[in-house]
Amino acid sequence: MHVPDGFINVPVSAAAGVVAAGAVAVSLKGARRELDERTAPLAGLVAAFIFAVQMLNFPVAAGTSGHLLGGALAAILVGPFTGVLCVSVVLLMQGVLFADGGLTALGVNISDMAIVTTVVAYLVFRGLVKVLPRGRRSVTVASFVAALLSVPAAAIAFTLIYAIGGTTDVSIGKVATAMVGVHVLIGIGEAAITALTVGAVIAVRPDLVYGARGLTQRLKLRVGGELVDAPAPASAPASAPAPAPVAASRAASRSTRPVWIAGIIASLVLAGFVSFYASADPDGLEKVAHDKGIDKKAEEHATADSPLADYGVEDITDTRLSGGLAGVIGVGVTVVAGTAVFWTLRRRRTNDTSPGTEDTSPGTDDTSRTSPGTDDTSPGTDDTSPAAVPEAPASEKA
Repeated sequence: MHVPDGFINVPVSAAAGVVAAGAVAVSLKGARRELDERTAPLAGLVAAFIFAVQMLNFPVAAGTSGHLLGGALAAILVGPFTGVLCVSVVLLMQGVLFADGGLTALGVNISDMAIVTTVVAYLVFRGLVKVLPRGRRSVTVASFVAALLSVPAAAIAFTLIYAIGGTTDVSIGKVATAMVGVHVLIGIGEAAITALTVGAVIAVRPDLVYGARGLTQRLKLRVGGELVDAPAPASAPASAPAPAPVAASRAASRSTRPVWIAGIIASLVLAGFVSFYASADPDGLEKVAHDKGIDKKAEEHATADSPLADYGVEDITDTRLSGGLAGVIGVGVTVVAGTAVFWTLRRRRTNDTSPGTEDTSPGTDDTSRTSPGTDDTSPGTDDTSPAAVPEAPASEKA
């Protein structure tokens, strides 16, 4: 759904740019509350993974394809503010290096693909996890529905923008019908990719999924044959020395390293190899634009002569090698740019937080809680007390 130059007139494109800049500024501030030593490097990985998966166009109808937008996936994995930044980094890299999405339309693309998808998806996700039974399966189901709805929401947002600042005189009703219709189908693919990815991370490291924080039930103790709430863990004495920042940072890095390595390998394989087999059909917006005539005033991209334009490396004639190498370069550039941004935000948060205090993230109820399916102890440790048993899920109680 990358909007090219010339679809939207200059005044509306400029207004969208102001909206996008404001949203990014707010997200930069909000992301400082979401990021910590574990999630900062993972946020850069999420951006790179979204870049890679966006190269995998999948067929949705005769002569039409779709690809991941990524707002729902990013919001659920690393938080809504950080999610907006993840998708924005991807769109910036695509527009500047790969001539994908117009530069004058960058504000439109960020507003539509980063802000709308992330906000809609996260609101739907949070609403669902509040009413569904607590557990990993509910998080995955909520991820599927949130991603599914975020894509047609972005299609509606584009239609509204085009109704205000479109450069051709076409029937907005017909454009809206076509956009929503095809993007509902694309949303199914988005939902499947999002649910599978979130489910895979939860299965391995549920504590790393932002959307799953604060969803576990209290630990239960069996006393006299009955289950009672375990006492809350005692807080550390005020005089207790805080762990050394360097040691804590190294521990966090070690704990997330396997996930990071697996994620970057998956991204490189998807972008460097699997992308060759992606559908070559136009995506939903391109198809509707051609059929309804809204692409009549489309302009050539300002970086059309980039060595990486159209996801190929200049002067390499082998299509598979050219596209694969471009994908690998894109993943590398995106993970470096994203990680640099998120580590900078994380360091600013650390500097702004007074010693001995904890900056909790919005949307969490209790920082002592862990993610669904985990014990109240640190990841990787077990409760060796024979009397401690976790409360059974609601489905098992029935």
